[in-house]
Amino acid sequence: MLTDGEVIDLVRAGRRDEALAAILPAYRRKVFGLAYSFLRSREAAEDVAQEVFIKVWRAMGEFDGRASLSTWVYTITRNSSLSALRARRNETSLSHPGALEEMEVIDESASAETAASDAALLRLVNGLPDKQRQVVTLFYMQEQSHEEVSAMLGMPVGTVKTLLHRARSRLSAVASGAAGAQEADA
Repeated sequence: MLTDGEVIDLVRAGRRDEALAAILPAYRRKVFGLAYSFLRSREAAEDVAQEVFIKVWRAMGEFDGRASLSTWVYTITRNSSLSALRARRNETSLSHPGALEEMEVIDESASAETAASDAALLRLVNGLPDKQRQVVTLFYMQEQSHEEVSAMLGMPVGTVKTLLHRARSRLSAVASGAAGAQEADA
């Protein structure tokens, strides 16, 4: 991975293709993860990620290093994701059963028990408020640090930690309520 300064040097030398080729492997997964946390659709997140890297390539001449490269890329990703979300809001509701099914894509090699557990967890996470869901998805499922989630979502680290705490509390309360209901049914 090149430093921000090395990327700027490549761009100034008219070597945007090389600069993009150098940063693409480092950001591909993170860009997809951030887009997915907003859109909750693999296909939509893939489309946005592709769009983001086209925008990054086109706008590389404007990157001046005042912000870090990661912050710049994540800002483009966040804005592109929000635009895609607004565009599809008229097409389909996020509460549509198809959106939930998209979140339940499980590795085929997983055992049935693990798959059921994963699907139940995804349903719980899907029920969180948007910001809590995004933070949980990025921090736990995409394994990003507090600082990376902060940069990706454009919010202070303290806010990320607070949202994680609230999400854990909410998930714990929901899980406890479900366990209590199962015991009452038995």
